[in-house]
Formats: sequence, C-alpha cells, structure tokens
Amino acid sequence: MKIIDCSGLACPKPVIETKKYFESIESGEAIIVVDNEIANTNITRFAENSGFTVNSVEEEGLFKLTITKEADNNSCNGKDTFSIIITTDKMGEGSEELGKVLMKSYMYALGEATEIPEEIVFLNSGVKLVTEGSEVIDSIKELEDKGTNIISCGTCLDFYGLKDKLLTGEISNMYAIVEIMNSKRVIKI
Repeated sequence: MKIIDCSGLACPKPVIETKKYFESIESGEAIIVVDNEIANTNITRFAENSGFTVNSVEEEGLFKLTITKEADNNSCNGKDTFSIIITTDKMGEGSEELGKVLMKSYMYALGEATEIPEEIVFLNSGVKLVTEGSEVIDSIKELEDKGTNIISCGTCLDFYGLKDKLLTGEISNMYAIVEIMNSKRVIKI
C-alpha cells in the first residue's frame, strides 16, 4: 500500500499531494500521514467530495488517513449542487448600515429556502459573520444543522485576528476553496 507522508507540509500541500496521487491511478488505496487537524479535515473533505472512502485515525500526534479509490468511482463533480461564497460582512455597496441589515435578512431567508447550499465559504471580511459578535450566527448555525458545510478561510481569520473567535464551521485553505468553486454552481455575495 502506498504511504504518502505529508507531515510537516504547509497547507494546502497535503491536499495537493493526495490529489496528485489519486489522479495518477485508476483505483487503489493509500495512507496519507499528516500532523495537524486542519490537514486531516481538508484531505477528508477532498476524498469524500471525490467519492472515495476515507478513514482517519489519530496515533501519537499524527493522523493516518486510509483512502480508497474504486475503479468505477463516480466523482461528485457535476452534481447539481450549489455553493455560496461570501466575501464581505455586508451585502451590496453603499450604506454600511443597510448592507448589514440586508445580510441579516439574506441569511435568514436562505435558511428558510427550499434548496440550501452544500457549502457556504466565508472569505475576507465575510469571516466576521461566523465569529463572536456576528448578528447572523444563529441563521448560519441553522443552515449547518440542515446540512450546509460552513467553511472559513484560515488566512482571512488570521488576518482579522479571529481564528480563536470562530463559532461554527471549519477552517480551510484556498486550495480546498478553489476545488469547491470549480466543482459546482457558485453564487458570490
């Protein structure tokens, strides 16, 4: 069985190395070794989104992910789903006060919609919506409870000093975000 040691690699290299290997084979299995929870989460998400089976085990501070790709694998790419990319903590241009009211209304209405997004990705000042002080956190948590994946850019959280104030969802990287944006319909706010 192929072992790919990605411990010590900075994000998003573990996902890229994993992706390269599985693109090079028709079917097979590999163990990916990483040394942090974020890489574990990102590789797990990549594998699941690709239709692979994945099992992660933590041993002595390392995560060992066993990933299996079947020959007749049908990737989720092309599935009729949609994602929302939110790049700001307000909606639209003009009045900041009105923009915050509109965002609050939008997030509430989104939670009440018949179709909900598979993911909502928060970038730039949009990460303020998933951290302490957010006026829309309850609506976002309701969407998460209904099955929407809530994803925040780790670089953005670091930039605004909000990583330790994250209230919901998971932290991701630009590579994983690009994969989301390339795999389905995307609505940008």
